[in-house]
Amino acid sequence: MFREPERAGLKERVEEVLRTIRPYLAADGGNIELVAVEGGCVKVRLLGACAGCPSSRETLRFGVEATLKEYVPEISAVIAVEAGGCSS
Repeated sequence: MFREPERAGLKERVEEVLRTIRPYLAADGGNIELVAVEGGCVKVRLLGACAGCPSSRETLRFGVEATLKEYVPEISAVIAVEAGGCSS
């Protein structure tokens, strides 16, 4: 399903995992954008219905972060940035 660590860079592997998560977010009218990968920290922007959703914190922690950590063990944290805020 996912590329081997030695065959893809960290950012590419993160993006690959995010591509598998996007359909679940889209089902509820949302989306996610990769802003940056800095060391083990991934910065993302929640879009659409996910932006400002009361459950977005849980989605980020238990959905996005947990999945990223499972498939990209080098990831230590996932942080949401506000729309129009930090950019890559």
